[in-house]
Amino acid sequence: MRRIVEHHSRLHQMTNDERLAIIEKSSKQVSRGIFFSTIIIVASFLPVFLLTGQEGKLFHPLAYTKTFILLIDAVLAVTLAPVLLSFFMKGKFKTEEQNPLNRGLERVYAPLINWCLTWRKTTIGINLALLAISIPLLLSLGTEFMPPLDEGSILFMPITQPDVSNTEVKRILQVQDKIIMQVPEVKGVLGKAGRASTATDNAPLSMIETIIQLKPRSEWRAGLTKAKLIEELNQKLQIPGVVNGWTQPIINRINMLSTGIRTDVGVKVYGQQLDTIYRVSQQVRAALNGVPGVQDLYVDPITGGKYLQVDLNRPQLARYGLSVDQVNEVVETAIGGAPVASTVEGRRRFSINVRLAEDFRNSLAALERIPIQTTAYGPVPLSAVATLRFENGPPMINSENAQLRGAVLFNVRGRDLGSTVQEAMERVQQLNGRLPAGYYLEWSGQYENLISSQRTLLLILPLVLLVIFGCLYFAFHSVREALLSLVTIPFALIGGAYMVYFYGVHLSVAVAVGFIALFGLAVETGVIMVIYLNDAMQQLVARKGNSSETITRQDLREAVFNGAAKRLRPKLMTVSVALFGLVPVLWASGTGSDVMLPIVLPMIGGVFTSSTHILLVTPLIFLMTKEYELRKFGKLDVLDVTH
Repeated sequence: MRRIVEHHSRLHQMTNDERLAIIEKSSKQVSRGIFFSTIIIVASFLPVFLLTGQEGKLFHPLAYTKTFILLIDAVLAVTLAPVLLSFFMKGKFKTEEQNPLNRGLERVYAPLINWCLTWRKTTIGINLALLAISIPLLLSLGTEFMPPLDEGSILFMPITQPDVSNTEVKRILQVQDKIIMQVPEVKGVLGKAGRASTATDNAPLSMIETIIQLKPRSEWRAGLTKAKLIEELNQKLQIPGVVNGWTQPIINRINMLSTGIRTDVGVKVYGQQLDTIYRVSQQVRAALNGVPGVQDLYVDPITGGKYLQVDLNRPQLARYGLSVDQVNEVVETAIGGAPVASTVEGRRRFSINVRLAEDFRNSLAALERIPIQTTAYGPVPLSAVATLRFENGPPMINSENAQLRGAVLFNVRGRDLGSTVQEAMERVQQLNGRLPAGYYLEWSGQYENLISSQRTLLLILPLVLLVIFGCLYFAFHSVREALLSLVTIPFALIGGAYMVYFYGVHLSVAVAVGFIALFGLAVETGVIMVIYLNDAMQQLVARKGNSSETITRQDLREAVFNGAAKRLRPKLMTVSVALFGLVPVLWASGTGSDVMLPIVLPMIGGVFTSSTHILLVTPLIFLMTKEYELRKFGKLDVLDVTH
């Protein structure tokens, strides 16, 4: 309990009763403020539980951990800490003036606080100007849903033509793997074409998924980043007829499960006819082409698939004495396969299917020569009773909300998600007036999550301020004192905004969570300052009485100065503990550090500026408030801080 005891100015060995009396008095003085400042930090973080979806899954463990730890801390601060002090604070005690570090801090702080108390308008004006500058800085920042988590590997997802053959896709896959392995930072590569043997994987043969494992960063070339590595790989893998796509394995699965879009952003095109949907999708793609930040742009293919059409010649079937079912059975067996036996391996049973080899199934001439057994004429070729041809059709049919759906997909690199999609929407908006009747567009992917999280945060942030104000009121039983502590929050925003801006971090849910945590930390130091300032007012009233006839403006100024400067150490310790616990995250590396940095940046900058405001401006505002009370009411409204 770092800010409890105000030592006596005696150097002799005090009695045990005197020592316990001082600890008891000091504990009563600050226990209420410490308890409620801890509760305020807990309460300010509770609205984080309102987050849902991906952001909720990510930040709920943080909220639970922080809440339980601080709740226990609030109880121990007013129960166990005084007891421990009674055990360990023994022997001779020195005054704060005898501490060289404390004397040095006071020598620096005293002239600053005196200057602020003298030049009031200038002090307030500087703070308001800094606050006014920070607002445009925040508005100029880009927006994104979540900071990109470096998973340590890359998922390469190229798309080929819908009618690609097995042989060709195997060749493309092998060529790509060889090119990728030539990059020295690549540890291993594993590619897959088509779908797995499961009903949950609907990937067509034309979609390749290649997981690229990377070596540790210590083995990379100097100055190479992951973004530059992806750019280098993308340049090496320019194959005609193949559209490259780059993402990461985990986030790709999350995107596909939550939004049905396997890239960062997708424009869904809804309608009734596949051909019209494809035409509208091409118009959307043309509009998005050239937008800064838009990468890996392509249209999800809904046409271009190849279908084998078998038209039966019924007069010829009658001539050879064949039925439609007989011909269909031969075609099904030759192309699709027919079960001929089964095998048992342990507890598992497998059917054995037989069909024509791939070279025969891919050749129209070979299919036409498939023999069909007749009763009177012996075997006849399939071409004698049917006409075979390939026709174009949809390789895959997607539907949502009882309507057919196409999609224009793209990733965002080199720019924030929010401004990229905003510019893209402005371009696509021009197409809405030219869409056929019954067709409409819908933006999805990470942008869908961004909009959802922004709506939730617009509800959470005012709720945080309301919760903090309520806790402050219960702590002080005074609206004025609660507002005096709450006014530190806007000035905490100054440092948070500057830190986020100069680090080049985009606004995201992580940054918002950092600001939410900052608000509680900023108010904590403000509560301690208000407690000591009110204690100074109590001492003034006890010494000179509570009347405008006995208290002068100089008396008020000296009391405020003593409350601020003479109790500097516990306030600086409060700030230092918060900063020393957060600053190491700036140098953290490894998986997860890129998500923690946006949370910590506003907290570090905000704690610094809010503490500066509390140490210099809060005493000034407190002094002006007390001067107003003395002038209007003839006495001071002194808050009781001893219980």
